[in-house]
Amino acid sequence: MWNFPLFPDQASTNAARVDALFLFELGVILFFTLAVCLAIFVLVVRFRRGRIVDRSGPPLEARWLEVTWIVIPLILSMIMFAWSADVYFRLYQAPPDAAEISVVGKQWMWYLQHPEGRSEINQLHVPVGRPIKLKMTSQDVIHSFYVPAFRIKQDVLPGRYTTLWFEPSKVGTYHLFCTEYCGTSHSEMIGTVTVMEPAEYDGWLAAGGAGPSQADEGERLFVQHHCAGCHRGSQVVNAPRLEGVYGKPVPIQDGKEVRFVTADDRYIRDSILMPRQEVVAGYQPVMPSFQGQISEPDLLKIIAYIKSLAAKETGTVR
Repeated sequence: MWNFPLFPDQASTNAARVDALFLFELGVILFFTLAVCLAIFVLVVRFRRGRIVDRSGPPLEARWLEVTWIVIPLILSMIMFAWSADVYFRLYQAPPDAAEISVVGKQWMWYLQHPEGRSEINQLHVPVGRPIKLKMTSQDVIHSFYVPAFRIKQDVLPGRYTTLWFEPSKVGTYHLFCTEYCGTSHSEMIGTVTVMEPAEYDGWLAAGGAGPSQADEGERLFVQHHCAGCHRGSQVVNAPRLEGVYGKPVPIQDGKEVRFVTADDRYIRDSILMPRQEVVAGYQPVMPSFQGQISEPDLLKIIAYIKSLAAKETGTVR
């Protein structure tokens, strides 16, 4: 017997929802395609040349037909819109308890960093039944993170962060692709996602050694790049303190006015690489730029460290 499935495995909690929406839309398309083709065939056969048929008095209007042709497609379109919007928000709004894994795309490989400190190249190990949030960026050009079995796909862009989440529902090994043409070896930018039982996953993490966590590595880089002298403890320069700042509104001096931005991943990254773009109100634009000095994986580690300061400030664990 041939083993040729029409769809990849449904290996995440959202896969069935995506497939159901796809099959509904495909059914609507096939129904109207067949209906139009059948109408054309009937008319061609009935009114073909030489056939004796009454061709007098063709109808000039049919309001019931117009109303039907407008109302039914409108209802179907609204159903598909509401359904697809629900699926979209489910795919891109991660649960608050999702474990966050950092992803950096670069020509031509995937670098993945677990918060516990273990990193992988072109492989991702995750536990079954736990929601996983991916925080992704690119070090060079546009890539696209795609796992068919999970029905997830998201562009990975240079200079900004995009997110995606999934909850694996089946143990196994699944394909990982880049689906945005990114250069000569684009076709080689592939990998695997291995879904494991929770106990097996914990053992896999432990097998990597008790190295520093991503936040601890970020603290080391924070000190190494002399950020601590200005932003922590006995600071020697009048600079904003970072304890508890993550996720909070920050006042930004914009000419003579003050506006507020949220201190999220994007803001912290831009503050490191382009510090004069958004200067905190009440401070001078004296911070140097680290553009070209800190890699994307290291930026993610520093952000993880600053995020951990906010967790310590509120007494929560992230």
